[in-house]
Amino acid sequence: MVTENVWDEDAKQREMIEHIPFTEKEGIGYRAKIGLVVLSSDYTLEHEFRKIYTVPGVEQYCARIANSNAVTPETLAAMEGKIAATVEMILPGTPLDVVAYGCTSATVVMGEETVFKRIREVQPDAKCTTPITSAFAAFRALGAKRIAVLTPYRRDVNEKLQAYIENAGFTVPVFGSFNEEQDPVVARIDTQSVSDAIEAIIWKQDVDLVFVSCTSIRLVEAIPEIEKRIGLPVTSSNHAMAWHTLRLAGIDDLMPVWGRLYECATVG
Repeated sequence: MVTENVWDEDAKQREMIEHIPFTEKEGIGYRAKIGLVVLSSDYTLEHEFRKIYTVPGVEQYCARIANSNAVTPETLAAMEGKIAATVEMILPGTPLDVVAYGCTSATVVMGEETVFKRIREVQPDAKCTTPITSAFAAFRALGAKRIAVLTPYRRDVNEKLQAYIENAGFTVPVFGSFNEEQDPVVARIDTQSVSDAIEAIIWKQDVDLVFVSCTSIRLVEAIPEIEKRIGLPVTSSNHAMAWHTLRLAGIDDLMPVWGRLYECATVG
């Protein structure tokens, strides 16, 4: 520690004390540092992740990626060139345990491996996921093959999503949509509407699980109650990705308060 006398402009003496000794202990995110790339138009992802990320030592670090409010195949594909630069803004120079790209439909348009390649340009050692990657892991963890899907997307995006899920080896016996193109509107769809839509699409259907796609959809807090009512596991883009990021980071704490998926300690 160094002490010296310093004179300010008014010639009044003041004492400057520098190099004060300190000690260190484990910091925030000591168990897991999870980076999230969040759409600039997204109202929901960070809110729902904060609800779930209550495990001591786990922290999320977010950066926003520029995107259009209108969800079309063209606007979704346009994000590819911005992913690496956005990841670079998350704790620069600090290795992250997991990096998640927060857009289900854009991942389907670009492909998971394309997204992972862009993330690894900046975080080469991080484990990577997306909402659809996480959903597939959730389906496998819960032993689900026949998936009922609900989205807010317009038809051309829905067709790409259904094909992507089926190409991954799952069956989609029923697919429902609100057919809303504007992300800010999607973020305002109330939970009752989503719950009613789930019941409508599974009526008389033989399915193993319900997947609600889109990180803008608000649902995680209602999932346990919906599961009890319909007798099936339910997950959403944010619900699945929060679970998957924890498991990829080695956090195997069981959290049944968030539904059946959170009783699975390992990924499928």
